[in-house]
Amino acid sequence: MAWLLNGCGEGPAGALLGDYQQRLAAALDLAPPTKARPTNIGDFPGPDARLFTLPETREGLLDVFALRGCHIANLVAGRNNQLGKVAAPSQRWLYELALWRRLSGCWNTEVPATLGDNDKARLARLTQLKTDQLPRASWNALFASSEWVDSFSRASSPLPPDALSEVDVQLPALAYLREATLHQFDRRWEADSATLEGHLKTLQERPLTAELLRALMLAERRLSEASRLLETALEDEACPATPAGLPSFSGDTRLVAWLDRLELASRRWLSAVHRLLDAQLISPRPAIVTYRRRWLSLEDPRAPWPALATARQRHRELRASLLRHCR
Repeated sequence: MAWLLNGCGEGPAGALLGDYQQRLAAALDLAPPTKARPTNIGDFPGPDARLFTLPETREGLLDVFALRGCHIANLVAGRNNQLGKVAAPSQRWLYELALWRRLSGCWNTEVPATLGDNDKARLARLTQLKTDQLPRASWNALFASSEWVDSFSRASSPLPPDALSEVDVQLPALAYLREATLHQFDRRWEADSATLEGHLKTLQERPLTAELLRALMLAERRLSEASRLLETALEDEACPATPAGLPSFSGDTRLVAWLDRLELASRRWLSAVHRLLDAQLISPRPAIVTYRRRWLSLEDPRAPWPALATARQRHRELRASLLRHCR
């Protein structure tokens, strides 16, 4: 993939921020700051930490045949054949959804009345088991899919300023996954394999979550370094030759226009991720709770989005203080 070839460089975003640092340092007659390497995002939890264990449901051929009125034989056979065993997580979820609908639908027909006591009890047990398992299967379908996991890849670079429109490209995929999660027990909603796979393919095109987080972290780091220049100037009571000599940081500059769009696009994306996670019909795995709070939160001050908002506010305040001091 093209994004892998970019490595871990800072790209156009880093150049934009570095240019501002250079111009600010020159205006204040200070040495440019030493650029610290931004830290990478944390590791996404591994399979054992993020997935639920779903025991295999093993029924004998005679047992399945006894429930032939429920029309589950072909589904079970397809799941147990070689292709079914290596199916993508999304396809395994579609299987679990179809099986639950067949079983629960069958329970509400005349079929149970035609069954012997043992077979009727088996149908009741299987129906309840699949009802209980479906939310876990839905969770696993998302968190076992490479398309979703790769969105949080550490092998990524900050999203370039001219690529923020990718958020609009991928948001419909999150919306569909949320819709599928919310309506899994709604018989009026039809799951469509081609639509599901199409949205997952869109997510696979680039690790957008990681790229946005790394752009936020890069911007926060470089703005914090620029703020230390302003702090030094205030401590030394140094002023630019003229207030106009201070590089503009008003809303019409290219840098601030990008920062505004980055904050907005990241908030929209992270909010959509939160809506998808909140739609899950099961309590999340603890490792995902921790990762979400540390890296995806819009409120935790350690997370990239709030950290950048704080850094921007601090930088504005320092610039205002310096301009007041130098009048």
